[in-house]
Amino acid sequence: MNSQLSTYSKHFQKTITDINWFKVGDNFIHKSGTLIFTTIVFAIILWVGKWIINSIFKQTRRIEILGGFKRAETFRTITLNLFRYITYFCYLYAILSIVGVPVGTLIAGAGIFSIALGLGAQGFVSDVVNGFFILLEEQLDVGDLVEINNIKGTVTALGLRTTRLLSPDGTVNFIPNRSISIIKNFSRHSHLVNIDLNIPTNANFEKVKVIITKENQQIMQTEQAELVATPEIIGPVDVNGKLVFRVAVNMPTNQQAKLTSQLLSVYLKALARGGIHLTE
Repeated sequence: MNSQLSTYSKHFQKTITDINWFKVGDNFIHKSGTLIFTTIVFAIILWVGKWIINSIFKQTRRIEILGGFKRAETFRTITLNLFRYITYFCYLYAILSIVGVPVGTLIAGAGIFSIALGLGAQGFVSDVVNGFFILLEEQLDVGDLVEINNIKGTVTALGLRTTRLLSPDGTVNFIPNRSISIIKNFSRHSHLVNIDLNIPTNANFEKVKVIITKENQQIMQTEQAELVATPEIIGPVDVNGKLVFRVAVNMPTNQQAKLTSQLLSVYLKALARGGIHLTE
């Protein structure tokens, strides 16, 4: 037993002694320098590529062929994601090649499909395919107010793998594209909103109508250009036994709260100037 240990010890010492440590150190320094240089080069490529893509879409974000700002912003995020994935893949391939891993041999021997399955890429492929059809069918655009999987929010980014939503409470939600089955998009069509003004029963309704009509004309020419059409005056209606003066407004769903508040403020100020005050 002791003889065998002595033999192994001598063999180990000989192996250590035969190693050309100078060559090992030189090889380590050379590969380390190459790795650092490669990392810097790919970092520059990534930065320059992102700058070029952002510059291109900044100039073309309102071109009609892209469908306006929101559509251009959607294509920008998709292009950035695709560019990043390709850059990261090339960087990984370069690093493995520098280290000495025979990437080409591994791919040829095992097959690309087998490697993809081994790395759990089935989910990734599903994400990409579903994301592609979401983009192709124009189901979503950056800036749309949507509801996906019972999560409501504004689309802030469309990626190859995930769709990012910003909820009203500030929560950022990352939803895998493969899990998206039903999309409720609230930004594609206008929404009819009734603005009810509690007018006294003895008020001069013709005067109220004249005041509201005048304000509507001014609104469409100035600050409320985002309205779909001129607000329609319905007039006095009964709501749960209470008399109100109703104005129906078509407005984008994602602007509903803001526009309703602004219109109500305009109407109240105009009616007050005309000597008509709301009831409680």
